[in-house]
Amino acid sequence: MQYHLMKKAFVLALSLACAGFGAQAQTAAVKPANAQVKPAGPQIQFDEMKYDFGSAKQGEVVTHVFKFKNVGTQPLVISNIQVSCGCTTPEWTKDPVMPGKTGTITANFNTTGKMGMQNKVLTIESNSAAGNAMVSVVGEVKEASTVSAEKTESAAAGDKTKLKVDDSKMKAKKKS
Repeated sequence: MQYHLMKKAFVLALSLACAGFGAQAQTAAVKPANAQVKPAGPQIQFDEMKYDFGSAKQGEVVTHVFKFKNVGTQPLVISNIQVSCGCTTPEWTKDPVMPGKTGTITANFNTTGKMGMQNKVLTIESNSAAGNAMVSVVGEVKEASTVSAEKTESAAAGDKTKLKVDDSKMKAKKKS
């Protein structure tokens, strides 16, 4: 008889425990599967990770502005930007970028002394929860005479571009 009473008491206790856990699970907040959760801490997100400038003639400075947003929950601070070459100089938003706000990084690539395909990488050091981020400027640097010849061929093919050669400088003027 005692065995049956103990068994009933055990089953009753087990049933109450399961009912308690079930009730707790039902009252927990349920988030929709498509709900977006902001990353804890600051988080940098770029509009674009790579800028392709196409082609430029040797000696030109290619400039591009990378835009980013802090999609995190705390202010984002860029502490430094490392470049893959001294030919590239960065400028960036120095003030903390608050959550939901945007900032910029300007890359200035000086093509002097460069030839052929180029890939200049900027490594952004910040307090982002994801760590360092990288963006790049890519394209081809051609000799000034090669770019001049291409423009001359384009003009000969019916392009309404006037070329004016003045000593070592070349100017192009579009007709309306």
